Amino acid sequence: MNKNVVVIGAGASGLMAAAESAKLGNKVTVVEKMPKCASKVRITGKGRCNITNACFDLNELIENVPENPRFLYSAFSNFMPYDTIAFFEDLGVKTKVERGNRVFPVSDKASDVADALIKNAKNSGVKFVHARAEYFEFENNLIKAIVLDNNEKLFCESVAVCTGGKSYPATGSTGDGYRLAKQAGHSIVKIKPALVPLVCSNNFISSLQGLSLKNIAVKVFQGDRLIYSDFGEMLFTHFGVSGPVILSASSNIRSFEEGKVRIKIDLKPALDFKTLDKRLQREFSEQSNKDFINSLSKLLPKKLIPVIVSLSGISPSVKVNEITRMQRHNLAELIKDFCADVSDFYYIDSAIVTRGGVDVREIDPKTMKSKIIDNLFFAGEVIDVDAYTGGFNLQIAFSTGVLCGRNM
Repeated sequence: MNKNVVVIGAGASGLMAAAESAKLGNKVTVVEKMPKCASKVRITGKGRCNITNACFDLNELIENVPENPRFLYSAFSNFMPYDTIAFFEDLGVKTKVERGNRVFPVSDKASDVADALIKNAKNSGVKFVHARAEYFEFENNLIKAIVLDNNEKLFCESVAVCTGGKSYPATGSTGDGYRLAKQAGHSIVKIKPALVPLVCSNNFISSLQGLSLKNIAVKVFQGDRLIYSDFGEMLFTHFGVSGPVILSASSNIRSFEEGKVRIKIDLKPALDFKTLDKRLQREFSEQSNKDFINSLSKLLPKKLIPVIVSLSGISPSVKVNEITRMQRHNLAELIKDFCADVSDFYYIDSAIVTRGGVDVREIDPKTMKSKIIDNLFFAGEVIDVDAYTGGFNLQIAFSTGVLCGRNM
């Protein structure tokens, strides 16, 4: 083929696209403005890198993408999670599967994943230029060159924008791809954080800071509409809530203009109301002369007790044997239905991925090629697709990168 190909961005999708294109005989140059490649890959999964998810059914994979899932059918079909696992195993990165089918390197080092991606690209013949892509030069509705911030021009026959989104800007994801896409005539769907902690307005939130809850069930409502439910772990922070179930829940909140958002937390999902009420009766019977505030230590985390007591409306100092049946029932309902009111997303800088980006209606899903500029391609987070936590977003980067690289 021997085309001059330029890939902008040396992240997961860019490195994959560049290597795939080079393997087909193209002369590929990657433009990366950061001094180190794959910066975001190095910090994913708290430095362990959740490479993908061992979800080997295409439809199930699609179900984990809340934003524009159908757009990814071709990309996923061409490069599934088992292909990702085999790809890294072949590069010497042994993998393991953990809870939730999350796939990690056996070494627990994200740097091993980043280094393997870079090594694969270099061994495929990819060259690297560390500079910022400023703008495109066009000729006959094709991109003929990319002008860099050092005034160098890279002439090309195909170019891929793989710059990531706007989350974790310290890794280089500062929205450059949106600017370049706009210059080429593409529409950008409004940028918002996804997989992000949530800000809550309740007065009790700050007193729960640092409290981690395991094995809880959550339901998220927007107005009266249930928009998400999950089971797992969550964390209270000084501003609101975070943790795995919350991050996934955030991807289902489209905007705060659509109605009040409320999270209902079942603190004891293994017990139905009747069983929980019997448990409370037993606890109260064993501690009948204790003050109410001192009677819940076997049932609830220490930090949560004052909040539950306050919300129950029962006096902290009332003796347990004086609590009425109705009060006990209300307490059980509160434990099964503990609510937090969400007022906003936390800062996009703290988001794992970005929602929004290049409008998928302007990209051919079978090739990742622009429908506006015939030699322009896209891959990864710069596109308006995002998925739940658990390795699905990196799989999107790998799958779209492979498809992009094979078609440039």
